[in-house]
Parts: sequence; C-alpha cells; structure tokens
Amino acid sequence: MTDTLNKTAAANAPINDTRKAELLSKQVKHIDITSFDARPIVDAMADMSFTSRDLGRATKIYNDMLADKDCTVCLVIAGSTSAGGCMDLYAELVRNNMVDCIVATGATIVDMDFFEGLGHKHYQALEIPDDDTLRSLYIDRIYDTYIDEEALQNVDHTIFEIAESLEPKAYSSRAFIREMGKYLVEHGKKDNSLVKLAYEHDVPIFCPAFVDSSAGFGLVKHQVDRAKAGKPYLLLDAIADFRELTQIKIEAGTTGLLMIGGGVPKNFIQDTVVCAEILGHEDVAVHKYAVQITVADVRDGACSSSTLQEAASWGKVNTGIEQMVFAEAGSVMPLLASDAYHRGHWKDRAKRGWAKLFA
Repeated sequence: MTDTLNKTAAANAPINDTRKAELLSKQVKHIDITSFDARPIVDAMADMSFTSRDLGRATKIYNDMLADKDCTVCLVIAGSTSAGGCMDLYAELVRNNMVDCIVATGATIVDMDFFEGLGHKHYQALEIPDDDTLRSLYIDRIYDTYIDEEALQNVDHTIFEIAESLEPKAYSSRAFIREMGKYLVEHGKKDNSLVKLAYEHDVPIFCPAFVDSSAGFGLVKHQVDRAKAGKPYLLLDAIADFRELTQIKIEAGTTGLLMIGGGVPKNFIQDTVVCAEILGHEDVAVHKYAVQITVADVRDGACSSSTLQEAASWGKVNTGIEQMVFAEAGSVMPLLASDAYHRGHWKDRAKRGWAKLFA
C-alpha cells in the first residue's frame, strides 16, 4: 500500500523541468542513406555466412523488385525503427519512388512520423532511471529512446482537430492518413515526413490497427464530444482498409514485400492474395518477392515469427524469391536501403500512384 501511495504522489508531483531537460538533451539523428554507399559492404557480406549472407540475398531481392518493371513494392513496418533513427530512411524510399504502398502500425505512422512532422523529437536515453521517475517527468520510454509525453499529447489534440474538420462519415485508415498528410503540407515542421511525402507522391498508407496509437485518443475524444452534442461523428472502416489494399493487389498483379518486423501489418498485406481469390480473382498471383527483417523467434508459433516459407503454405508468398533476415532492423535496413538507392534501379521505375485509385 505504501509503495502504491508513493507512486501516486510521484505522478501528481510538479514536473522537475531541469531534470526533464537533462534527460531530453540528445536528439535521435535519423540516418541519411544517400550520404554513404553501402554497395561494397553488402557485396562483401553476400560472400560471408550467417546473417551477413542473408542480408546480401535480401538486398538483391529488393533490388530485383525495383528492377522488375511490373512490380509494385509494398513497404511493411512494425516495431520502433522510426523512433530509433530510420525515419528519414523510409521517407527517402518514398521520395525516390522505391516503394508504392505502405502498411504499418499506428505507432509508426502517428506516434513517430506524424509526431516529428509536427516538429517534435525523439531522444537518446543517456541514462535510464526508474520508470516511475520517468512517469513523474512525463517522459515515455521505448527501450533506450525517450519521447516527451506532453509533446505526444499535442499529437492527440491535432488528430482531434483533423477529425473535427472532416465530414462525419466512414473513412478507411488510408483516407484519414491522407488527411494527416494534407495537414502536414499546410502546417508541418519537417520535410522528411513519411506521412507528408506519401500524400505528395500518391503512396497510400494503411494502418489496420490505426487506433492503437495516439490517433485513438484524439478520435475517441472526437466521438465522445460529438455524441454529447448530439452531432454525427467520424468513423473508421477497417473493412474498407482490407478491401482497398486487396484492390491494389488485384490491380498491381506482380508485387514484392519489404517487411520490417511482423505483427498485424505483415499478415494484413499477405492476406490480400487470399482475399482476392475469395472475390473471384483466382488469377491473382501470390506475392512474387518477399523480404522480412525480424528478431522474432519462430519456436512459439506466433504469426509475427512465422517464416515466409510458412506463408507459402497459406498461398500468400512465392517460396522461390524470399529471404528471412534475423537481425535488429535498425542495424541492417540502412545497409539494404543505401545499397538499393545507389544501385539506382528506382530511376527507371514507373510511378504507380496507387492512392489515385481512391480519389
């Protein structure tokens, strides 16, 4: 009981601004894949063994996706690599026509990218004190990375403002995220925002669990306030997400998956093949290319750790052109992306502009 009372008192105490400033003193710097050429090291790693060789083959597969004139490339992101320093990397892929569609967690899109698009930052944890101390300072922790909770609440309120400005009807997450991109064009503080660039380049972003993020708080407030006032409110249509993403798969034909992490985004994009078949498009091919970078252990049988070979048994992925890379994505994605950027297959790619399907 005493411990509980102490924690409650700490949470209600005034914030120590000096201590908070000390802990939020070193910003995370996002890596610039255009500033170095990873081709020599990736080529060398391809002649090694273990994870190095896996990364070399995965990088080749991604380059093959970009070189394939018929291939639509889907970037799939789960986990916290955006907060950890890969945010500009993903933005560069969109800017240079290296991805055509994105499926991600709400945290990646809202709490990390949109968060920085509004001018906020992520910080390196130079020390990790007791987490109750962090709570008393309104600092949220992602392993060794800090977020200012007061800044994150600005995201909640901004999502609320966007929802309030829209016609009260059903939206897919793609449609709502497009409005977020439009907001950043008009009010954003950062050019290298994935959400902003995707809006500008007609690259659709889907978040199948969108409200599992700061967006959820803002949208709940929107609905509650509207309901109290007896007014109609905005809804999110998860079925529309699945239908729209499946429509892209049907229209695209040949597809390749570049997947960071697993979870709902991974299964969501893979399931489009099965959904297309159920809709009567039996000629829709499985995803031709697939790369997954993960640290998930395969032994627990969970979907997040299921291999791409396993996905083939479900009729989702081609077993011939796939590669699992068991590594922390922040340590290998910069190499893969820099290699692909400097090989330059993206320079000859046709721009898909899949978001225009839903205009």
